[in-house]
Amino acid sequence: MNKQKRFAVILAGCGVFDGTEIHEATLTLLAIAKAGGSYECFAPDKEQTQVINHLTGKSMTEERNVLVESARITRGKIKPLNLYEPEKFDAVIFPGGFGVAKNLSTLAFEGSDCTIDPEVELAVLASVEACIPIGALCIAPALIVKILPGADVTIGKDRETVRIIEKMGGNHHETNHAEVIIDEKYKLVTSPCYMLDAHILQIEEGTQNVVDELIKLM
Repeated sequence: MNKQKRFAVILAGCGVFDGTEIHEATLTLLAIAKAGGSYECFAPDKEQTQVINHLTGKSMTEERNVLVESARITRGKIKPLNLYEPEKFDAVIFPGGFGVAKNLSTLAFEGSDCTIDPEVELAVLASVEACIPIGALCIAPALIVKILPGADVTIGKDRETVRIIEKMGGNHHETNHAEVIIDEKYKLVTSPCYMLDAHILQIEEGTQNVVDELIKLM
């Protein structure tokens, strides 16, 4: 009998404009379950960079914690990112959302000159060292490129983000809905998801494709 595949999922808050894109996160968890795998979720225990009113799109003055907000998606079952141990998992996945560019990095504010949260950088480098495959959705491939020089990735077709990726030394490949790009060197699988004007059914297909390709790389 094949051993159940174990996935770590790294979140960045709750909500597309200041945290993790909820559809991408939830459909990633569903894809893992449909593939017969199990998952454990992690997020940095830190304050969010911004809090956005998702009804109006305007910034709010209140403060929120990335781990606490991420727990909304996981029904409370989540651990601080500093407890992530790649040797206990078969793959790790980063869903997208502006939280990736605001809380896991400064990409939204500094572009190609961005810095990466130290715990996030350590998690990615430790995963590569442990030879477990990495999945990245939506804007998350841009974060990965900053950590892994020369990685082959996709975020779809957004020219400004492509320019940033290429300036950081990444190799971008244009893709359509649910298509994936696989970097064999880093065992990295990326797909554009909501970086394209996508329907939720296309997000479901994209997340499933990423999970399926990660399993093949295990």
